[in-house]
Amino acid sequence: MADDQDLSPVAQALGRLPTGLYLITTKDGDAPHGFVGSFVMQVGFTPPRVLVAVGHDRDSLAAIRSTGRFAVSVLDGESSKLMGAFFGKDGSPFDKLNHEQSPGGMPVFPEALAWLDCKVSGEHDVGDHVVIFGEVEHGSRQREGDPSVHLRANGLSY
Repeated sequence: MADDQDLSPVAQALGRLPTGLYLITTKDGDAPHGFVGSFVMQVGFTPPRVLVAVGHDRDSLAAIRSTGRFAVSVLDGESSKLMGAFFGKDGSPFDKLNHEQSPGGMPVFPEALAWLDCKVSGEHDVGDHVVIFGEVEHGSRQREGDPSVHLRANGLSY
């Protein structure tokens, strides 16, 4: 990674925008599918809506479009270890992690701080990502606690 002084002022400033850490899940046919995401935001109260930004190159984008649903598992200090299974190259993370089905049939993680089960309500192309809007139909806070907050050194890349 480049030294902070090698980054543009814009990259450095964008890197100070805090994001959460989430497991975004869906299904590809009957198979669970997902990725670690950080671009998630609540964007409405009635009905409750969230947005998830998904990179054009992610396999999950086609699965979300096909299924019309996704779930967001909110990570905290206790559950952030779940991310490791999504970074491995050997096998599906769902073979390694305890997960359940939400009422809408999406994989969610009982070890997560909370989860949301969403029906896709629209999308918008924003360059290298597609913003998927979801109406929150179900959710659960699994325990008390605060979500993990993530800062990037470089706000122009992961």
